[in-house]
Amino acid sequence: MRGACYTNRTFVDDDGRAARDAPTPSVNSDCSQMLSGVVLNVQGLKMATGEHDVPPLQGRARFRELLLGDQPCQSEDRVHVEFYVNENTFKERLKQFFIKNQRSSLRIRIFNFCLKVLTCVLYIIRVMTDNPAHLRNTWELILWVDRKTPVWAIQVIVASISFLEAMLLMYLSYKGNIWEQIFQVAFLLEMLNTVPFIITIFWPTLRNLFIPVFLNCWLAKHALENMINDLHRAIQRTHSAMFNQVLILICTLLCLVFTGTCGIQHLERAGRNRLSLFNALYFCIVTFSTVGFGDVTPQIWPSQLLVVVMICVALVVLPLQFEELIYLWMERQKSGGNYSRHRAQTEKHVVLCVSSLKIDLLMDFLNEFYAHPHTQDYYVVILCPCEADSQVRRVLQIPLWSQRVIYLQGSALKNQDLLRAKMDDAEACFILSSRNEADRMAADHQTILRAWAVKDFAPNCPLYVQILKPENKFHVKFADHVVCEEEFKYALLALNCLCPATSTLVTLLVHTSRGQEGQQSPEEWQRMYGRCSGNEVYHIRLSDSMFFREFEKKSFTYAAFHAHKNRVTHHVALYRLGTVAMDFQNTSPTGNTAKLAPPSENGPESRRTSIAPVLEVADSACLLPCDLLSDQSEDETAHSDEDVPSVSEYVAFPRES
Repeated sequence: MRGACYTNRTFVDDDGRAARDAPTPSVNSDCSQMLSGVVLNVQGLKMATGEHDVPPLQGRARFRELLLGDQPCQSEDRVHVEFYVNENTFKERLKQFFIKNQRSSLRIRIFNFCLKVLTCVLYIIRVMTDNPAHLRNTWELILWVDRKTPVWAIQVIVASISFLEAMLLMYLSYKGNIWEQIFQVAFLLEMLNTVPFIITIFWPTLRNLFIPVFLNCWLAKHALENMINDLHRAIQRTHSAMFNQVLILICTLLCLVFTGTCGIQHLERAGRNRLSLFNALYFCIVTFSTVGFGDVTPQIWPSQLLVVVMICVALVVLPLQFEELIYLWMERQKSGGNYSRHRAQTEKHVVLCVSSLKIDLLMDFLNEFYAHPHTQDYYVVILCPCEADSQVRRVLQIPLWSQRVIYLQGSALKNQDLLRAKMDDAEACFILSSRNEADRMAADHQTILRAWAVKDFAPNCPLYVQILKPENKFHVKFADHVVCEEEFKYALLALNCLCPATSTLVTLLVHTSRGQEGQQSPEEWQRMYGRCSGNEVYHIRLSDSMFFREFEKKSFTYAAFHAHKNRVTHHVALYRLGTVAMDFQNTSPTGNTAKLAPPSENGPESRRTSIAPVLEVADSACLLPCDLLSDQSEDETAHSDEDVPSVSEYVAFPRES
């Protein structure tokens, strides 16, 4: 909006001296409301091209000054500066409403689409009510039709609205080349279907002139495409290329069939065997499907020529549309598409985020994740910025994984890709790094960024993060679970000093095995090692266990000894407080020490177990060297039954026979 706001400003002369300060008129109080006009004091200002007299204000500005009570001195030179002039013109307002504004332009395109569909419906009604019996010359039936007055009136109204709209849009989109806009196919079709109806208003004898109104189907297709684009802009939808291409292909097929049906039906009016609209539709469907039964055929050369033209157009247009559709489909298959929102809300899934997916990392994760019985019905969505290599694609095509693993190419740093993976509905998110990274610090930096992005996008999603360097754990302390590889490795090596083979034990526990490793080896210890590596771990409560219920309120030494004697467990049982009972096969004691003696209830020929407590591994910063070197072992036989808690938990390893 143009307004009138005037003020006096002081300018600096060319010689550097400030000009005389002019009193600010009272109208300055209104400048905060109207910012489209400013009057500047140019008393001491010199123009670059020479000194010129400033033209006086326009009469409208002087009249507004008179109304506002601003009466400056007549000797003051003033200039009128206007802002936002181009944006406030009538043309710009119309362009803002018809083109730039998303909601208003969407409504206009919907209205335009409805008009074009209405014209096609009116054409079908005109064909159904046509009665060409009063025309004798057969060729006149091509130029003249029997159009009822109500149908003609509605078509004239629709044509007038369409014509005015086309002229207005042409005026708003004019950019200096009028011929470029005139020779557009859409504009020519619009003029072909609207101008003849407007002429019939002033020339009544032409009211029955044939007008190819059925060609408006192509204008309806164009309006529908623009309408879908505006709709996607309004709802902020960006991944719509596949939908748009499918829509264009379907609309193209419908327009080809409808154009051929109406054209052949109209041209066959001049022949002996006139075709109905349904027979013409049947002929087009059979022809475009390359079946060609031959029971319905055009009889005169104009309709036969139209069939040839339509087939040529279909052979040119449809392959291009199919090629674009196949290209988009292949690109979508490479990127993985989107994980369905309905599927994410009705089924459980976890997201695996990696920077580069290798086959060993993938198989380790899948084998360990699906080894637990409670995760068998989970889906794994892999989010990786790199394209899957040939080995990964072959693995994902295996029926065991193809139904449960979904690969999406994308970055966890982009909200769009996290939305594709439905991270906000995921049961958990795993952010892993490859152990073979050359630059482990850079790999941790990428992991930290991905963890930040996931936590910001889905704060309620449980986060499992693997860090390679211990100094980087500080940046991901917000995660629910953080595993540092180097810290864990050195903690196991430290525990080896207290309890030998702890690292081997933990390594076997955290890896799933079927016990088939080393069975072909000639060494017996290798076969036993591979067979026992397949033992499973079960978390049980002592009071609820059928096998360990009898050991309640007994010492751990007594329980471990009799459990192993009864072949309930094999080799190892872990106590809740951290004590480890280790069974050494075929190992005779070196001396009669109390720590290796079995409970008194057993005979001297019973096998002995070596009992040693395991320290809880604290944070690496709090772990002192003296803790690793001190002897904190205890004689388990010295404990009484009262020292044992009433409710205990065991992690048992069933013995394989």
